[in-house]
Amino acid sequence: MNLSLIWSIITKIIDICAVWIAFYYILKNVRNNIKMVLIVKGVIIILLVKFISDILNLYTVGVILEYAVEWGPLALIVIFQPEIRNVLESIGRTQLLGRHKILTFDEREKVVNEIMLAIDWFKKNKIGALIVIEREVSLQEYIDSSTKIYADVNDSLLESIFFPNSPLHDGGVIIQGDKITCAGSVFKTSMNQNLSKRLGTRHRAALGIAEESDALALIVSEETGRSSIAFDSELHYNLSNEEFRTLLLNELGPKTEIFFDSDEKKHTEDEDENI
Repeated sequence: MNLSLIWSIITKIIDICAVWIAFYYILKNVRNNIKMVLIVKGVIIILLVKFISDILNLYTVGVILEYAVEWGPLALIVIFQPEIRNVLESIGRTQLLGRHKILTFDEREKVVNEIMLAIDWFKKNKIGALIVIEREVSLQEYIDSSTKIYADVNDSLLESIFFPNSPLHDGGVIIQGDKITCAGSVFKTSMNQNLSKRLGTRHRAALGIAEESDALALIVSEETGRSSIAFDSELHYNLSNEEFRTLLLNELGPKTEIFFDSDEKKHTEDEDENI
């Protein structure tokens, strides 16, 4: 086998891998935006109908769809400019090597326990809170304009940040791994017209960050004391403490991490032995 043939095979493999990686990140970020999902579905349906019309020689339908295919992309860019911008921003902020730190099972349990202690206290005292947990998509643009903290996740610290009349209580907190990175963060609110008018600024800000990134946004309402979680462009409203904890643990689990979490396997094996 000569060198030119080997090089040709290597370049083809790199080409295929590059296309799949690009396709993966585009789909991953489109999935987090409901409107973009609908756009993609609409485009697929139009292309499918055009393909069928070409096979069946449907002249009028074919001409109409030809114009749709020709001018459709320009119309989509103009009409859905904000959604396309959000997807491109999400792709640009995606951390290719994953999160800042891959938490072990015990570290994740500790973070969740500290958050749950704070959430329970917020609910009992009807204190509003917005806690955003970064996952793969970077939130650096919000961190840059916030008050830096960089401290271990701690229920007492979270309670002091959101205590009424404290300097940072009106903004949000961003958590990276097992650290509270900053407080006083201001997020873009969701433009979703279908949201209930009863939802306040915190819920709209939480849904806004869930629409433009893969972050988890945890909310407690100061009016009702109800806790909710927003992610993947959806708001899971009025959760019990058990539902909240289960959802939080599931979403923080190592579902898409590149590196194998040996502590997770060890914990599972230990549980099996104890049964």
